[in-house]
Amino acid sequence: AEFIDVLQIPAFLCRQTDLIRAAAETGRIVNVKKGQFLAPWDVRNIAEKLTAFGAKKFFFTERGTTFGYNNLVADMRSLAWLRDAGYHVIFDATHSVQRPGGAGDATSGDAALAPVLARAAVAAGCDGIFMEVHENPARALSDGPNQVPLKDLPKHLRMLKAIHAAVS
Repeated sequence: AEFIDVLQIPAFLCRQTDLIRAAAETGRIVNVKKGQFLAPWDVRNIAEKLTAFGAKKFFFTERGTTFGYNNLVADMRSLAWLRDAGYHVIFDATHSVQRPGGAGDATSGDAALAPVLARAAVAAGCDGIFMEVHENPARALSDGPNQVPLKDLPKHLRMLKAIHAAVS
C-alpha cells in the first residue's frame, strides 16, 4: 500500500472481516462500497470493525440497493442516514444505474440517469461523487452501459458544483 492513497472494498465483499482487517491495518484511507443487500444503518458493524482494526479514516460509498430482479434503486435517504450516523459518504452515480444481469449474459444500465442521480445526491448532502467516464462507453471493457461520455463530464461537474454551492 506504499503508493496507494485509498483502498476500496468492493460492495460484494463489504462484510468480509479479513479483507476489512487487512485494509484497515495498512494505515491508508479505506473506501467501503455499501453492498446492494445492506441497509444503510448496517454499515455501523463495518465501521466498528474498521475502527477496531486501527483504521483512522474511512468512508462509505452508496451505490444503490437491490430492487427486485436485475435492478437497483438509489435511495437518497440512505445518504442522510449515513451522514447522520457520522460517516463520510460518496455517491456512486454510475453503478447506481446498473441493471445487474439485465442484458441476459451481461450487465446493462442507463447511463443517462447517472448525472440525474448525481445531482440529487449532491443536493442531499453527499461528500463526493464517484462517476465512471469513458471516451466511448460503447467500447468500454466493463460497465459501458453505465458510463458517462468523457466529453460530457465538464458540463456535469459544473452543474454539480453549482448545486453544492447552493445547498452548502
